[in-house]
Amino acid sequence: FGRMKPVIVVHGGAGRIFKEREQGSRDGVVRAALRGYGILKQGGSALDAVEEAVRSMEDDPHFNAGCGSVLNEEGEVEMDAIIMDGKNLDSGAVSAVKCIANPIKLARLVMEKTKHMLLTDHGAHLFAQAMGIPEIPGEKLITERSRERWKKNLEPDSNPEEFQKDLGTVGAVAIDSEGNVACATSTGGLSNKLVGRVGDTACIGSGGYADNRSGATSTTGHGESIMKVVLARLILYHMEQGMSPEMAADTALDYMKTRVGGLGGVIVVNNSGEWAARFSTKQMSWATVKDDQLHYGIYAGERHTKSVDEALASESGGF
Repeated sequence: FGRMKPVIVVHGGAGRIFKEREQGSRDGVVRAALRGYGILKQGGSALDAVEEAVRSMEDDPHFNAGCGSVLNEEGEVEMDAIIMDGKNLDSGAVSAVKCIANPIKLARLVMEKTKHMLLTDHGAHLFAQAMGIPEIPGEKLITERSRERWKKNLEPDSNPEEFQKDLGTVGAVAIDSEGNVACATSTGGLSNKLVGRVGDTACIGSGGYADNRSGATSTTGHGESIMKVVLARLILYHMEQGMSPEMAADTALDYMKTRVGGLGGVIVVNNSGEWAARFSTKQMSWATVKDDQLHYGIYAGERHTKSVDEALASESGGF
């Protein structure tokens, strides 16, 4: 009985990544992948690895999740997150949560401490309090950039759609040495969205899906389009039909584009440890670690490779 070689893949959101933010996005996904891999390498679970990777990106203001989330029409941060365990299809999610640093942690608690799968808004807030999750002032999550963008989108001649292209949802998928898969996704949603809007991220099968029988995936892109085609589950369906992760991802993204005109990106790992990071948008920041090799990129066709040791050595001094 051979143990699985662990693999982690992360994304920092599909869309358009502005030049001045490229380096920060690259560094952020690489850091998240290395942290998640560190857990897997010590025999940790895929669940712990994806939660840690996503938490690392929630704390990074470069991404639209946790600190750095975009603002809704009222100028507030409302966040969605999901986590799923491929072993028994357990999942936990939260939507429209405010004033906590790490929605992914709360999603994990929903999965493990309740009989439910999704808690929203006030109920999620009460549950967070009951679980002793520290509350932080909403302002703490708001960056100068998010506020600027919100103001811009309020101008009468503005086109929020134009800015939606730089979405920055974050996610991770992993397979651990036991062969269990997991996914996690977290987002601040769409800039200037209606209060109470729930996107794909909190919805099982859209924002993510994990099943040991096939694999795990996490999505990013235009949430409403992703929900229409139930993108994450669609990718796993294609893998169940025998497609490779890359082929399944491309087929599903292509369907979403032709059927509903939606663009997005996905990361995938199958139950034998093959992975893919694919997108129909201009860019998607992604990173993966397998066999102690780190790969990462932002543009289509771009792939840098480093050994994990080399990456960890430069981690402390940035990349």
